[in-house]
Amino acid sequence: MNTSGEDPAPKTGAQAVVADALDPARRPDVLFRVRRPAGEHVSAWWLVGAFVLVSAGVVFLFSFLPGGA
Repeated sequence: MNTSGEDPAPKTGAQAVVADALDPARRPDVLFRVRRPAGEHVSAWWLVGAFVLVSAGVVFLFSFLPGGA
């Protein structure tokens, strides 16, 4: 058991980033994670809209490929 109060091994990499972070949800290596209050959820309509937009974009891009009927 370590009684000196020091870590037996220095923290490096991700452990060091997490140890120094004030709010882990807003670490510089996390792009899209957002910490929300309890009970607050993203509306399902955002996911439906994103699916429709991505699908429409894929169909639009496929229209540029030759060989269509």
